Amino acid sequence: MKHVLSVLVKNQPGVLVRVASMFSRREFNIESLTVGETEKSEFSRITVVVSGDENIVDQVLKQLGKMPDVEVVKRLNEGSSVCRIMTLIKVQADDTNRLDVLKMAELFGARVIDVQPTTLIFEITGSEDKVKAFNRVLSSYKVLEVIQTGFTGLERGEHTILEYCEEREYYGKNLL
Repeated sequence: MKHVLSVLVKNQPGVLVRVASMFSRREFNIESLTVGETEKSEFSRITVVVSGDENIVDQVLKQLGKMPDVEVVKRLNEGSSVCRIMTLIKVQADDTNRLDVLKMAELFGARVIDVQPTTLIFEITGSEDKVKAFNRVLSSYKVLEVIQTGFTGLERGEHTILEYCEEREYYGKNLL
């Protein structure tokens, strides 16, 4: 089973290496990893997808929570968060099939980001299922290249991960 974790860390050199090394040392598998600066430049957010049962995820949460550079760890649940991936797909498309390929892209809400005489590059953002379905549809054409980001996500509603950071200071914990 896949679990999406949002990890708020101090935005400083080496933090990502230390977080990734923790996974490696404890033999946890990372299925997906994205990182980027947040709205506050002193923090970065790492979104990591791990697979395993509850015991494994609990261990990951505990180990991340012990790290000095980690401010907050939050599990993103399917119903209470929005998670997306972005994929770029290069498809062979010439005069014989270009319109068909463009119609498929329109059905899935994919954007054309590059047009060449014999190829098209699409960008599609959405759930993992949506992106996989689009890839399956395009497989009947000649797909030349595919690159995909990892998951990224936010909790729904007004709450932010920074609120949990304030709770940590008050309660002395950084694990939710």
